[in-house]
Amino acid sequence: MHFVHPVTLEDRGVRLEPLNLSHDAGLRTAAADGALWNIRVTSVPEPDHTHRYIEEALTQRKSGHRFAFAVVEKDSGKVLGTTSYHDILPPVKRVEIGHTWYAQSVQRTHVNTTCKLLLLTHAFETLDCKVVGLRTDHFNFASQTAIERLGAKKDGILRHHALRRDGTIRDTVMYSILASEWSEVKAHLVYRLNQYAP
Repeated sequence: MHFVHPVTLEDRGVRLEPLNLSHDAGLRTAAADGALWNIRVTSVPEPDHTHRYIEEALTQRKSGHRFAFAVVEKDSGKVLGTTSYHDILPPVKRVEIGHTWYAQSVQRTHVNTTCKLLLLTHAFETLDCKVVGLRTDHFNFASQTAIERLGAKKDGILRHHALRRDGTIRDTVMYSILASEWSEVKAHLVYRLNQYAP
């Protein structure tokens, strides 16, 4: 039995729904918004490869290692990007949040903070996780700043850890939020979201 079950999460005009092949066209458009696949330190697929990207995510869901969501604008149904639980470890009640990317047009909006609030709330309050991890490339400074703004603590750097798409090997910066820290992190995220103009 899988630790993460299919669920749809929704708040502030953003809906997270289980990623499936029906999201292919929307995900292709989101990936093309800003030519995100050209950014060396991200894993955004080229628009022509979103079908394969979804298939890989579904294979990983079947194995219990990853559960991917489509990020959807509630009112329009437009696909804005994707995010996932991954490296799911039921025995220690740990998940990580990652494989996250958004169309350039919704970056630096309330979308990412809303998605993190939804995923963290579900992880800590429904799945009863004891820790939620986040990771990013050592050279993805924007991502590190965004993770630190969430209130996550830096655990350290895994050196020579993973392949980038271009074949180079990256160092990975690891972060985490403990269950004991969740109430304060949640209050901070809600406060931040309330600062966005409606």
